[in-house]
Amino acid sequence: MKNHIRLFTVLLTVFLIAAFSAWRPALAQQKKDVPETVFITYHAKAGSEAELEKVITRQWTVARQMNLLNPAPHVLVRGVEEGDKTFFVEIAEWRDENIPDHAPPEIQMIWKEMNTLVESRKGRPGIDFIQVALVIK
Repeated sequence: MKNHIRLFTVLLTVFLIAAFSAWRPALAQQKKDVPETVFITYHAKAGSEAELEKVITRQWTVARQMNLLNPAPHVLVRGVEEGDKTFFVEIAEWRDENIPDHAPPEIQMIWKEMNTLVESRKGRPGIDFIQVALVIK
């Protein structure tokens, strides 16, 4: 009888460990993403406007393929300031607020390329990120 109790205890322990190991990833996935909406201004260097627009568009495509950004909202507009200096404004929503701080290497490479195509203006960086909140969804 004592061996049966010991065997039952061992089998129960193994079962509980296996069950917890199987459930733990599912519990971790239940954590909800906290989206982050950003308003980004890109101050294009003279002569780099077309290339910057392509790189911004490529970033959006790659980030969407990697499921880093929510599909909406997404807006990209182009404007002119100080007479003839081009800027772009993008509004996008990261799927989770932690993604920008832990961006994958593919996105970091695109950001590096972007930084070569922009310039600081009026005391603001070449790429200016501001976290915003959607008012109308």
